[in-house]
Amino acid sequence: MNDLLLLASLLDGPKHGYALKKRIGLLLGQAALHNNIVYPLLKRFVEAGWVSRRATSGERGQTREVYSLTKTGKRILLERVSELSEKDAASPDALRLRVGMFSVLQSEKRVAILQRRGTFLAKRMERLDAVVEHLPLDPWSKEVVSFLRSQVEMERNWLKRLEKLAKKATDSATDK
Repeated sequence: MNDLLLLASLLDGPKHGYALKKRIGLLLGQAALHNNIVYPLLKRFVEAGWVSRRATSGERGQTREVYSLTKTGKRILLERVSELSEKDAASPDALRLRVGMFSVLQSEKRVAILQRRGTFLAKRMERLDAVVEHLPLDPWSKEVVSFLRSQVEMERNWLKRLEKLAKKATDSATDK
C-alpha cells in the first residue's frame, strides 16, 4: 500500500522525498515514513518510468531531488487503484485508500470496489455468526465477537452511504 500512497501523493504535483515522507506519514497517522521505504520505492518507480526525477536547489543551497508522476505512472496508479483484489477487499486500509481517491475514479469502478468490500463483510459476518452459534464463549469472548460484529455493521452502513454518494455523483454528471 505504501507504493500506492507514494504515487498518489504525486498526483497534485512534484515533491521532494522529504515532503513525500512527511505526507505519507501524516496520511498513515504516524511520523514520517522511513527512508528505507520511500527512497527504494522512488528508485524503482524512476527505473520503471512511472516517476521522473530532477535535481533542484534547496532553500539552503543544497541539491534536492524532486519527483513527478509521469503519464505512465498516473495510468498505472489509476489502474491499480480502480481494482480491489480479493486480498485487498480484506484490508480496511486498502479500501480507505481507494475511497480517498474516488474523485479520480469512474463511477462503475467506485461501485465495484464498494461491492467487493461488501461481499467480504458479508462473509465475515457469516463467520462471526458461526462462532456465536458453534463455540462456547465466555463473557469476554462474547464481548469481542459483539464488538467485531458492530464494526462490520458500522462499515456496511458506511458502504451504503458511499454507494448513495456515488449514485448521486453519477446522476449529477448525467444531468450536466
